Amino acid sequence: MTDLAALRKSYERAELSEDASHADPLRQFAQWLTEAISAQIPEPNAMTLATVDCSLRPSTRVVLIKGYDESGITWFSNYNSRKGQELATNPWAALQFHWVELERVVRIEGRVEKVSAAESDAYFASRPLDSRIGAWASPQSQVIASRSVLVSNAARYGARFLLHPPRPPHWGGYRLQPDSWEFWQGRKSRLHDRLRYRLDSDQCWIRERLAP
Repeated sequence: MTDLAALRKSYERAELSEDASHADPLRQFAQWLTEAISAQIPEPNAMTLATVDCSLRPSTRVVLIKGYDESGITWFSNYNSRKGQELATNPWAALQFHWVELERVVRIEGRVEKVSAAESDAYFASRPLDSRIGAWASPQSQVIASRSVLVSNAARYGARFLLHPPRPPHWGGYRLQPDSWEFWQGRKSRLHDRLRYRLDSDQCWIRERLAP
């Protein structure tokens, strides 16, 4: 059996200093995401989404970022899923990117809202046909008897909509508006670099270093 307590890695690829980082966290994120894509690491667009339900029980899952700008971080999902139900009850959430090969983590916190119907329609129309059918076929997060339920649903909706399935009313986009960012760069001896950006009362970003 593997001794998990003995697993060790020394982080020595890079550093993150106040002088070398951007004053605007969105620009810092754009730089790191671009570098992750350029490094051709597996799924650099994958991010963990954490939500909390009405009983304060947290849950996480991996989703894919589909856009980012001054208005926030965008992804798309089923509104009836567990995450959708939790966001309807508690719109505060957290995102995390973990780019293992670059020894980097980005954590983002803020309030989530749905994107406009027009934005959801536009993105849905850009998806491959099987993904559009899949949005209809899967009652996401619900218990189903077997995989054959999904296959049967996909065949039924495929026959119904052919090449032009519309966006389901229960499917669309979310956008998290950050009020806190943290950039983590692994360093030797576990003395990691952590820079946090938080909004002050004037809606200006304050950059500060956190102890690892």
